[in-house]
Amino acid sequence: MEDKDDDLKNHNNDNDHNNGDMNSNSDPAKEGRPIRVYADGIYDLFHFGHARALEQAKKLFPNTYLLVGCCNDEITHMYKGKTVMTEAERYESLRHCRWVDEVIPDAPWVINQEFLDKHKIDYVAHDSLPLSSGFGCLYRYTYADASGAGKDVYEFVKSVGRFKETKRTEGISTSDIIMRMLKDYNQYVMRNLDRGYSRKELGVSYEKRLRVNMGLKKLREKAKQHQEKVGEKIQTVAKTAELHRNEWVENADRWVAGFLGMFEEGCHKMGTVIRERIQERLKSQPRGLNYLLDNSDDDEEYYDDDEEVDEEYYYDEEEE
Repeated sequence: MEDKDDDLKNHNNDNDHNNGDMNSNSDPAKEGRPIRVYADGIYDLFHFGHARALEQAKKLFPNTYLLVGCCNDEITHMYKGKTVMTEAERYESLRHCRWVDEVIPDAPWVINQEFLDKHKIDYVAHDSLPLSSGFGCLYRYTYADASGAGKDVYEFVKSVGRFKETKRTEGISTSDIIMRMLKDYNQYVMRNLDRGYSRKELGVSYEKRLRVNMGLKKLREKAKQHQEKVGEKIQTVAKTAELHRNEWVENADRWVAGFLGMFEEGCHKMGTVIRERIQERLKSQPRGLNYLLDNSDDDEEYYDDDEEVDEEYYYDEEEE
């Protein structure tokens, strides 16, 4: 009877373990063994956001053995899309992460009890943030059930209390890195063409056009350099002009007076030259004209005297 009771108790303990109720009989920490935590993903273009998530999983417990599952190319392309790195490259990247104790290749997209038992997994760690889309809110990792509805791949793990949530690192993701490359696609292509890659290697069908763009880019860079030099010269001229302005304000009166003095002297000299030339011209004319020019003052006096005589003569004649 006691043996039957013991068997029933052990059976109940196994069920409690499967349901996530970690009592004293099934608690790995109390059993003196490391807690086996499983984290899975695609890990394409492995970056520090991946590493931080794995660090969190590793530090969930004081004594953690971290297993990391990575899906192969076939299942990844089916559910998520094409990757940049091959499955072998993604596996190898994970092996060089300091937080990873073991890499499980060909990881399943949906975790079930059989997989947990096979690898003796105590907990599954992953972020549970939803992924926004144009058709509503979907879980970041989903699969289609028999009805075609999207379901959370961690639904079973959560239901048995084996799920541990980690936090995503904001500002970094594989999708973001790919979008950066696509945004500056032409620049990366031109850079690699310049380094010697062929059109076929880059999958480029308009190599000639791209090379023209490279020439235009270099031309724009030269124009920018010239523009910067012109800007520097303009600043230098502006500074010089400011100095000259200050100098003008301080010496304006003296400079203006000097200019007017020079102008007056020049005008006097010019008038003298003009008078001399006129006289030379007149001297080359007939003598009578020269005589009038030379005795112009006497003529004026003579004319005045005649005027007075005529007036007196006329007066005397009337009196007679």
